[in-house]
Amino acid sequence: MKLDSKIPNGPLTEKWDKHRFDMKVVNPKNKRKFNIIVVGTGLAGASAAASLGELGYNVKNFCIQDSPRRAHSIAAQGGINAAKNYQNDGDSIWRLFYDTIKGGDYRAREANVYRLAQVSNNIIDQCVAQGVPFAREYGGLFANRSFGGALVSRTFYARGQTGQQLLLGAYSALMRQVDLGTVKIFPRQEMVDLVLIDGKARGIITRNLVTGAMESHEADAVVLGTGGYGTAYYLSTMAISSNATAIWRAHKKGAVFGNPCFVQIHPTCIPRSGDYQSKLTLMSESLRNDGRVWVPKNKGEKRSPNEIPEEDRDYYLERKYPTFGNMVPRDVASRNAKTVCDEGRGVGDTGLAVYLDFADAIKDFGRSTIEERYGNLFAMYEEITNENAYEIPMRIFPAVHYTMGGLWVDYNLMSNIPGLHVIGEANFSDHGANRLGASALMQGLSDGYFVLPYTIGDYLAGTQLEKATTDHDSFKQAAQDASNNYAKLLSIKGNKTVKEFHKDLGEILWNKVGMGRNEAGLKEAIAEIPKLREEFWQNVKIAGTADSMNKNLEFAGRTADYLELGELMARDALLRVESCGGHFREESQTEEGEALRDDENFTYVAAWEFKSPGNWEMHKEPLDFENVTLTQRSYK
Repeated sequence: MKLDSKIPNGPLTEKWDKHRFDMKVVNPKNKRKFNIIVVGTGLAGASAAASLGELGYNVKNFCIQDSPRRAHSIAAQGGINAAKNYQNDGDSIWRLFYDTIKGGDYRAREANVYRLAQVSNNIIDQCVAQGVPFAREYGGLFANRSFGGALVSRTFYARGQTGQQLLLGAYSALMRQVDLGTVKIFPRQEMVDLVLIDGKARGIITRNLVTGAMESHEADAVVLGTGGYGTAYYLSTMAISSNATAIWRAHKKGAVFGNPCFVQIHPTCIPRSGDYQSKLTLMSESLRNDGRVWVPKNKGEKRSPNEIPEEDRDYYLERKYPTFGNMVPRDVASRNAKTVCDEGRGVGDTGLAVYLDFADAIKDFGRSTIEERYGNLFAMYEEITNENAYEIPMRIFPAVHYTMGGLWVDYNLMSNIPGLHVIGEANFSDHGANRLGASALMQGLSDGYFVLPYTIGDYLAGTQLEKATTDHDSFKQAAQDASNNYAKLLSIKGNKTVKEFHKDLGEILWNKVGMGRNEAGLKEAIAEIPKLREEFWQNVKIAGTADSMNKNLEFAGRTADYLELGELMARDALLRVESCGGHFREESQTEEGEALRDDENFTYVAAWEFKSPGNWEMHKEPLDFENVTLTQRSYK
């Protein structure tokens, strides 16, 4: 298999503009002849469906929730990046590009990242036109704040509800197209298979989550905007319904999977408090603008944080990284939190937490200013922990948050399967080995509003497509295979619940494919996960039937996918014998304990082709850096 990234020739700053001119276009009157399926209604899916409907295509938009407004994008808190330079602090498209390449530890394509930075300003204009209430300064100008991995303020925000407000903007654009008849919404539907005809993506099979019925839908192109796979770890900041099934079923139909081991651990989450939890809660990275991270200098410290004097506190990020301080990138902040906790200086009942302290900020700016900036986040923290963070420091600890890996796509956001486009977190393309904060919303809206509408037209205009209907044998076979899979799950009648299997997998992944990875642990994971998968198919217990609403059956199908994906994540991590971004191989670190890349051997995208469960073939897409110099990342 040869992976063609289709990166345009020419100077980096001109690639996208030239490519847009060179692409084929569909006559406006002919757009009505094409049917497009968009799976997902988060920022990527909703913006894509709205934009394609606005252009005149016939769009079917599939939503796993009861409303597009409940997509997990709503949970994003801190902001969205753009190179507007409103603060006049030296920002530019080039600086945003460079910060993103560097933040991803030089494991992303230059061309994709530059395009992302290039269209970032358009995103803000689009969202403002939709009525997104970005925070403003006293004089009425838009406010910006800084995020980890940057020395400028480029993050636009709406208090701690940025994702919600952006999603409502995309939702309003989407529902306008629904009202006009160009988009049809299918709520409470889960994609369970991809349908190929003559090697091209021509439709999907879905399961109606209310009735259990299998449904077939044909199209001329399929777009997946279904998010990442962090819930494979069981405990993550992602919604319980966030899952990997859509991209994984496409992977098993031939779509190669890029960099599955690249997972982001977010440093600012509410610590786990007990075995009863099924998810974790994110506290926005923006809090590190004003909060100071610290732990006691001495092991076993039992005093209340407010009773610990300054001389007994270790503001370890400020000490180790005097230039960036508390605003180091997420991977750096997370590893350092783990280090001090491993040393026995963690806080709280479990010892797996560090303090995020706002006392100095309240003293300098006043409580009312901090309330204005982060009030809803403080309220959420108190609701969950019963602690007032205005009076006592927050306790935070890293948790699985985002996945940089995903289905491989070319510059046009199309997978190696013709007609299958993948956008947002579902693809691998823009973040390398570590995503900078406030870049997820940027990528989702960039792909949906400003990239896919061009590139999908190029595919449709340049491809000979025979008319396909759901009567085709490929649809019948895919629907039957999906039904058989659910029937097999229900027939097992074992003794162990789906949740128990998922939790067991999550513990393996967190302990051995988590913040710190080593050869021995990864080999153990590769041995343990297939055994757990075999046990699952022999002993899982699922009540109910397939022809009704059945949450156990829903989660069983997704857990079966995680049990395959988890093994691939471990295999990918084992072969990448270097540390880069969120992938930290303990055998590969500097004398100071920082990630140590191996550019000579690992400057490539690992693209995995599925052969059978437990059997993959890896292909490599070399990464060429013509505009930036690969250097050891330093935030000191």
